[in-house]
Amino acid sequence: MKNRSRINEILSRIKELEAELRKEYAASKKNFYYDTIARRFRFDREYIERYKTRVIGSFRYLWRQRLGVVLTIPVIWSVLIPAFMLDIFVTMYQAICFPVYKIPKVRRKDYIVIDRYHLFYLNRIERINCLYCEYFNGLMGYVREVAGRTEQYWCPIKHADKLPDTHSRYDHFFDYGDADSYQKELKQVRKDFEDIKEHE
Repeated sequence: MKNRSRINEILSRIKELEAELRKEYAASKKNFYYDTIARRFRFDREYIERYKTRVIGSFRYLWRQRLGVVLTIPVIWSVLIPAFMLDIFVTMYQAICFPVYKIPKVRRKDYIVIDRYHLFYLNRIERINCLYCEYFNGLMGYVREVAGRTEQYWCPIKHADKLPDTHSRYDHFFDYGDADSYQKELKQVRKDFEDIKEHE
């Protein structure tokens, strides 16, 4: 189908731009004293001293917040209980099911990255907030990738309308209404994880 090949061409260009963006992001680390040998940030002592003195203490930081903001803290943190459960169940799910389906497992550590906690220009409250966000958003990315790979195996069909955002496997799916390709190529698409295996 002509339309499908055009869509795939656009998706291919998007992937190329994403790869270019990753290179630019890696190059930008040099501006912040990134040590490529140790693969971590090492900040210059002068740089640390310049910004560390501007850190607002934890108590003052909380005091400056509106009462409504402070009162929402227990609600925010209560969400971690189902998040931990989701983490455990999704990890168990892929450990049990993915080998049966012959789907490459998602590496949890690629999504849940905890590194902002060590930033010197954050107070304790900000560090704890960052820890929460790193874990929660990383978990959502991890779960989405597990779900995307599962969807590629069980139901690799695009939606009729363009979604605002799609997971990494979506461009491998069949176009909505393309019955011919679905019936002829479903087995191939279920095995089409070569791009993941290449990067592992």
